[in-house]
Amino acid sequence: MTEPGSRAAADEPRSPWLRTGFVLAAAFIGFVAVIGAVVAIGPDGSTDDDPAAAESSGAGTAGPPGSAPADDGSPCPELADEQQDTPASPPDGVTWALYRAVALPASKAAGPAVAGGDVARCYARTPVGALLASSQISVRYLAADDWLEVTLAQTVGAGRDTYIEDRSAAEETAPPDAEDGAHGQIAGFRFVTYSDTTAVIQTVWRFPDGRMQAATTTMLWQDGDWKLEYPAEPAAPTPVDSLAGYTAWGGV
Repeated sequence: MTEPGSRAAADEPRSPWLRTGFVLAAAFIGFVAVIGAVVAIGPDGSTDDDPAAAESSGAGTAGPPGSAPADDGSPCPELADEQQDTPASPPDGVTWALYRAVALPASKAAGPAVAGGDVARCYARTPVGALLASSQISVRYLAADDWLEVTLAQTVGAGRDTYIEDRSAAEETAPPDAEDGAHGQIAGFRFVTYSDTTAVIQTVWRFPDGRMQAATTTMLWQDGDWKLEYPAEPAAPTPVDSLAGYTAWGGV
């Protein structure tokens, strides 16, 4: 769906998760969408996401904000996870909870350790910490009520300012009502590269109709936490037929 007068809508959105064929369009010209998930938003801005936690095989139901203290802006605490090997199986101790109808992972050992409002921050400087940060931030900066706060606090990169400008302009002309849509959920992951300063992670998202697509996210360690890099020219997501070569993982 496109909207005349919005460059972000007339052209393909720069975010790889907002491109045509990957995300279903809704109000805000597809910006209030999450990795292929459309969040139903009413004229008053309220959402119909289920506050209940999603169940994960072998994991309990928890996650921010319920498992993390309120965010008072203090420095991040030290976390227990110190494992520097990239995981070849689903990380232990991960629980899942719904955020805007998308199941997101959290871990007491690897983060997020602090959550307040729409921001969930403070991740371990480890592969699992980077994986959890990638999963949380990539959804929150798109779907949060205060998406600008999340974007400014937890993303960096040459394309960030353009994303903010385009999305802000799109919201000014957005229709008052949104459409319901299909939710994409995390289905698997693999690490492309990892160091204690940079993690490149591919995440597979599965749609209700069975389609799957992989998106590549770069996480950078800056200012004591993982940040999502928003490059000037993000790579488009790639359709995948199976989870071969990926670690199956997800909360639903």
